[in-house]
Amino acid sequence: MNDSSSTLAALRGPSGKGPYVLRLYIAGNTPQSNRAIENLKKLCENRLRGLYELTIVDLHQMPDAGRDERVICAPTLVKRSPPPVRRLTGDLSNPDRVLRALDIQPETE
Repeated sequence: MNDSSSTLAALRGPSGKGPYVLRLYIAGNTPQSNRAIENLKKLCENRLRGLYELTIVDLHQMPDAGRDERVICAPTLVKRSPPPVRRLTGDLSNPDRVLRALDIQPETE
């Protein structure tokens, strides 16, 4: 395995998926936006450490940014990669729902 394929394998992780390319669209500095950011960052660090790329887009600062993603409300999480593209709205407070949207199996106890 050459260096580039070993790097790609490391990014994919044990499931063979990834890296996860995520965009979180928010609408300003609101309690719901802040909860969504906090919940998503916590989930990503706990479950996807080193296997994700997260971009946070504030629609108040960039009103046209969500047009291509068909974002109609905020917060909206868009998983761009790996396919298929998925969208999830809300404050992302239900980790199992977010994991299903990202196509990651929840941990079993």
